[in-house]
Amino acid sequence: MPAPPARKLGTWKMAYADFLTALMAFFLLMWLVSGVSPNARAAIAAEFKTRELALATAAPPVASEAADLFSLLQLSETLKAAGESVILSMEPDGVRLDLVDTAGRPLFQSASGALTPEGRALVAATAATLAPLANPLSIEGHTDAFSLTTTGYSNWDLSSDRASEARRLFEAFGVAPARFAAVTGLADTQPLDSGQPHLAQNRRISLKVHLSAQP
Repeated sequence: MPAPPARKLGTWKMAYADFLTALMAFFLLMWLVSGVSPNARAAIAAEFKTRELALATAAPPVASEAADLFSLLQLSETLKAAGESVILSMEPDGVRLDLVDTAGRPLFQSASGALTPEGRALVAATAATLAPLANPLSIEGHTDAFSLTTTGYSNWDLSSDRASEARRLFEAFGVAPARFAAVTGLADTQPLDSGQPHLAQNRRISLKVHLSAQP
């Protein structure tokens, strides 16, 4: 016949001790709170509310500003009229406008930094939308992945020439020169679709409209 299991007689004492400790801590807290004056309690409550409000509103304004800027540019009739030649995208620190080369509306002359008449008209339309704003701007020139045949002239040179030409035209069409934070040529390093680096749309000007803070 098996022996009955041994009884553990001290377990309840540990639980009871934990209960007494928690009870003592509760009464100590109540005693400390009762010793604080009503004015001091109001000041402490106000401090916590201020911190909660600061934490709650710290991040949203940036996102809200980017969303407002994106909506503003989306509503632009001149940009709408450009159709597929303009690609808008919202980023954490601003809005990007890609002015792209399409089969029916080439942006640049072949293997050149010079814009076509259609390209100039597109830059003029974009400038009309951006000129009234105060946001800092950055311009990037891009190419497709086809190599150039001109000796000593690479896609890096071509993309830089395109970015510089776009800057000159934006200024000519009313965008203040002081708003430009950077003008960069990136060659074919950042295609719109990484799997299709030879697409015509990769021949483009990428214009970053930064938020009102410095880029």
